[in-house]
Amino acid sequence: MVATKRRLEEDDGAEPAASVVSEVDSVSKKALVEKPIPNNGTMPTDYGFIAAPPADCLKLVSYNVNSLSAASKKGFKEYLNAEDPDIICLQETKANQPMAFLVSKKTFPHQYWHCSKAKKGYSGTAVFSKIKPRSVKYGLGSTKLDDEGRTITLEFGTFYAVACYVPNAGEKLIRLERRLKWDKAMNEYLTDLEKTKPVVYLGDLNVAHHPIDLARPDTNKRSAGFTVEERDSFTTILQGDGITSRVDTFRHLYPDAAAAGYTYFGYRANARANRVGWRLDYFVVTKSLLDRVVDVIVRNECYGASDHVPLVLYLKKSQGDDDAAGASVGDDADADANTASTESDNGTSEQKSLSE
Repeated sequence: MVATKRRLEEDDGAEPAASVVSEVDSVSKKALVEKPIPNNGTMPTDYGFIAAPPADCLKLVSYNVNSLSAASKKGFKEYLNAEDPDIICLQETKANQPMAFLVSKKTFPHQYWHCSKAKKGYSGTAVFSKIKPRSVKYGLGSTKLDDEGRTITLEFGTFYAVACYVPNAGEKLIRLERRLKWDKAMNEYLTDLEKTKPVVYLGDLNVAHHPIDLARPDTNKRSAGFTVEERDSFTTILQGDGITSRVDTFRHLYPDAAAAGYTYFGYRANARANRVGWRLDYFVVTKSLLDRVVDVIVRNECYGASDHVPLVLYLKKSQGDDDAAGASVGDDADADANTASTESDNGTSEQKSLSE
């Protein structure tokens, strides 16, 4: 199905600012019904709302877990079993080293970790995949920007997945300059990858691009994630090099979705209970991939393991997606414990330290 813009229909009496997109019958529906978004504080015990995936699709998940160790004690593993994606990309793991036995190697035989060197218990990304990538790279290739474990790039048959935890501009915007340097480096990095094949740029991108993407835009104009500088910088990323552009898939499919798109509810001021959220998590694709995007779903019900909820992308399979040669990862000369692959073959596991 070619991805087309979908206008949301509200139930009678439903409030647009507190609504969630529900899956009905098939993700091919062009008009989806809205209902009030949940404001639960703990993870569900029943995951029956997770519909079977569309035929011939890859299922990718992005999830900021805000400490994987803590999330695992609050329902993350049960969610992962219920969701059962082909690839899950985690942000803010806060892991100091790979948590090698957290997730089954039989289910996800290919596991990759990028831990922060800057300080312990901070930042960090991980990817668990059922599909063996052709290559894996850690970081952007910049020593100054790669010390916080924020990026893992996996090359698959027909696309790159760039899993990312974008730096926050910080309180009083003390890290805004670093954030803007990061965006510039990422834009150049994506452009370079696109010379070979299209890209899925995903993760907690730490920006609410438009006023519709947060509950209280008027009072957050100088808050990290909604400054004009960050929003303009994200616009530049979407524009690409002027020849090859990129698309914010959720906003493309659901141009009118407000609260339905929120993926983050802070722990302060009862934000979840009051449904005061931000849309900070994204699947951005090179425009040439857009006709393979079937749907993007915010798992609004899945709050409680983290202050974020998961985001799901259904991407139509293409010939070559499962045709992965042996994964290769950088140059082992500078290997350390901050970047690692945990692979499993025939029930045995081997952990290797890998370089950025």
